[in-house]
Amino acid sequence: MPKHQTQRNISATTMLLNADRNLSDEISVSPPLHQSLQGIARDADHFRDLASAPLNDQFYSRYGNQTSSRLAKVIADMEGGEAGIMFSSGMGATSTTLLALTKGGDHIVAQKNHYMGTTEMVTNVLPKYGVEFTTVDQTSVATFEQAIRPNTKLILLETPVNPLLHLTDLGAISDLAKSKGIKTFCDNTFATPINQRPMEFGVDIVMHSATKYIGGHHDLLAGNITSSQEIIEKIWDMSLNTGAICAPFNSWLALRGIRTLELRVRQQNASAQAIAEFVDAHPAVGRVYFPGLKTHPQHELANKQMSGFGGLLTFDLKGGYDAGIAFIKNLEFVQNAASLGGVFTVAVQPAVMFGGRLSADVVEEQGISPGLIRFATGIENTEDLIADIDQALARI
Repeated sequence: MPKHQTQRNISATTMLLNADRNLSDEISVSPPLHQSLQGIARDADHFRDLASAPLNDQFYSRYGNQTSSRLAKVIADMEGGEAGIMFSSGMGATSTTLLALTKGGDHIVAQKNHYMGTTEMVTNVLPKYGVEFTTVDQTSVATFEQAIRPNTKLILLETPVNPLLHLTDLGAISDLAKSKGIKTFCDNTFATPINQRPMEFGVDIVMHSATKYIGGHHDLLAGNITSSQEIIEKIWDMSLNTGAICAPFNSWLALRGIRTLELRVRQQNASAQAIAEFVDAHPAVGRVYFPGLKTHPQHELANKQMSGFGGLLTFDLKGGYDAGIAFIKNLEFVQNAASLGGVFTVAVQPAVMFGGRLSADVVEEQGISPGLIRFATGIENTEDLIADIDQALARI
């Protein structure tokens, strides 16, 4: 067991059901939806208290909502954090956090590979307000250390990262950051708290695009930040200005989704492992990127800090761009869609998806080859998925 990791004696599902039960109304099995825009104050003193209390979910919906508070508390319990806050999207969560914790003259160390929106926020938006940045190779701890400056305030992490599923050594980077008094922020969306819990390795702030695995049904947009009470209050204060607050109905949908998170992730893990092994042996496929394969250059690190390898894999088709187009077209029930993490399996060709927005140089720099396929498993039967992939490859 990693030195940072704590023993978990109960399953994640039991943890979240216990956490939610402590919040539930006595007469409700399923949590209620609090759709009201605002609460009613008893008198002037009560009104003042409601208006000034941080994370208050009974004053006005931009300040907080009871359904969203319930969801944030459940995710925080799963991740091992003190508190949490819900946002309208993963980017709402990320951008509000970065604005809350940095100012002009500060410096951020970020990975070269992040979710595209995070990269654009760090490289294009924050510099307009005087925040400096350095991007590094996430697979090398030394590059993080070399990039740190006296004004470095935050290190941004994401592991595994889209699209090539590189990993970051959470324990080593967290130890480095703490020795320098720097906060760490980790996007844990692809791993989920079922497969990886960054705070157990010393990470200060964890982000989820709850749109994906936490929601799990392709029908909501939401983001989450989990951290200490002190940090969450700072982020909440900034959220009053950014206004990127999660709609109560979306939080309610995510509460529904999170109840089956562990069941879904187990199936997605198993399918991704089997598919990775299948395509790795297929003559039409070149390199396969999946941390569960022994051929992955960071497989040992994946075993160290992950309890499951996730439902996402990518692989290169030897036929290049045209082969990728044909493969996606030939799939019979796997769907061609951008967002992942839900009950249905989806596949995309990143050169097509990103090619319309990013330059050819940037696409190449991200390691996106013309024939790369990103394949995200749902909860369908594994043998059915492999059969669909097999026939699609045969028809290229």
